[in-house]
Amino acid sequence: MSTASVVPTASVTAAPVTPAGPAARRQVPVGWLAVLAAPIAMGANAPVLIMGDLARSLGVAQTTATWLVTSFAWAMTVGTPLFAALLRQRGARPVLLTGSALVAAGTLLVTLAPWLPLALVGRAGQALGGAGLVAVAMNLAGSARRMGVITAGFGMLGASGPLLGSLLAGAVSGRLALALSAVALFAVPAVWRRAEGTPTAPGAAFDPRGASLVVALVSALVLLPTVPLAAAGAAVVVAALLAVHVRRHPEGFVPAALLRSRTFLTSALFACTVSTSYFALLFSLPRLIARRTDWSTGAVGTGQLLALLAGAALSWLLAAASGRLGHRRVLALLAALGALAPLTAALADRAPLLLLAATAAVFVSTSGNAVLSVRVAKAAPAGQSPTAIGLFVLCYQLGGALGPALAATLVLS
Repeated sequence: MSTASVVPTASVTAAPVTPAGPAARRQVPVGWLAVLAAPIAMGANAPVLIMGDLARSLGVAQTTATWLVTSFAWAMTVGTPLFAALLRQRGARPVLLTGSALVAAGTLLVTLAPWLPLALVGRAGQALGGAGLVAVAMNLAGSARRMGVITAGFGMLGASGPLLGSLLAGAVSGRLALALSAVALFAVPAVWRRAEGTPTAPGAAFDPRGASLVVALVSALVLLPTVPLAAAGAAVVVAALLAVHVRRHPEGFVPAALLRSRTFLTSALFACTVSTSYFALLFSLPRLIARRTDWSTGAVGTGQLLALLAGAALSWLLAAASGRLGHRRVLALLAALGALAPLTAALADRAPLLLLAATAAVFVSTSGNAVLSVRVAKAAPAGQSPTAIGLFVLCYQLGGALGPALAATLVLS
């Protein structure tokens, strides 16, 4: 997903599995999987152009209102590996049920909350539930091509989020724009009927201490742009505790084998980097274009929509062709464009160039998520693919939390 989103945002997958027998015949149509997952990115990105409206609605400063984005991305990040563990142990249907309930409750809360703290709880609930729905969708993808459809849907709906959020805010209210994630609930019945063949590991034990340390580490990292010294100190302490825990429990929430895997580490670092860049640009570009050009808000929203849609569509083409191109060529292309996007945004003073940077950023972020998630799943030790992909996507989603915070610190303030 972009997704935050976040998304978009955003995804949790198991190994690309081709079910046998009856499960193969009951494979969920990829369109339903895209509907289940992609609206989370739309809801994550909906506040991009309406932060001022949301701030006034809640009686806070605009920089404070960006916590609506950060809390969403944080909850998606911590929810990703937690739901991956639940999916591995219990299967798809419990995750669908839990995720749907959280999305529905969070949406109701965020649309009615009179105060920012309550709205933040609602946004976190939406994101936690969204992480569960995305977990199921990506677990059932089964191939790079189908996964590319889902991640491209993330990019496209994530791209439409800012403009649609602006239109809803103008016509009704900004609170309604925050409810866009609930569109995913329409796909739940169709996926529920076909989800019973999902592979599980019912004997796997949950590692609560490892999960708590991961949540604490992610929370400290999310706060780095706002309180860098305190957050960095907390992150170092928690990382040390987590390292000790992994040595004592090598098969726990963070398997030691993954931390020794070069494929996993490089893929996760790349995903976090390009995701941070994309989400920072997503929230910065409207303000940068307004400062450096004479474009209206409507023109900026439309231009950004077209730019992000183009990048998302191109990412699906790259995901589909990645097997023929080879991993090294694909990674070299993504790395080059990933470096050019923020450089262009920093130096360009024309709107078309700034929008081109947005196209490159979403292309790199979405393509990297689709291609590298498949690679990580294939390289994971036997039985650890869901865990590997859950932690990989945690790193991707971490960029969805860091990016808006960086934008708020460097551009929006």
